[in-house]
Amino acid sequence: MLKIEVKTFSELTTQELYNLLQLRSEVFVVEQDCVYQDIDGKDQKALHVLGFKNNKIIAYTRIFKPGDYFEYASIGRVVVAKNERQFKYGYDIMNASIEAIKTHYKVSKIKISAQCYLKQFYTNLSFKAIGEEYLEDDIPHIAMIKE
Repeated sequence: MLKIEVKTFSELTTQELYNLLQLRSEVFVVEQDCVYQDIDGKDQKALHVLGFKNNKIIAYTRIFKPGDYFEYASIGRVVVAKNERQFKYGYDIMNASIEAIKTHYKVSKIKISAQCYLKQFYTNLSFKAIGEEYLEDDIPHIAMIKE
């Protein structure tokens, strides 16, 4: 079971910030072999949803209120450490992120830019694909909405 914490950028400890950036880099840059600017100036606006196991961040998302990233609230940088994925923590961190949007932003409509290979995962969380697939950092993505 994950211990979930939701924090603003300024509430993150230096160590938490380091750990979440390290996890994002491990997965999005190294594992997915994708050179892109992860540190994009948007973390300061986001709420950070941290999933801890044995006091270590092993799952993470960042969420945005409507208008900060998309027209609707959004969830991004969804990541689970590779050696923890078999435990389905992706669902735990996503469900916590959906709840955090309802709690903090008082809305339920959410838009995401999903990597296409994870479309079924997000469909299982009640997201519906909209529009055509597109490339983002040379990785196929699709926009998805949860009402």
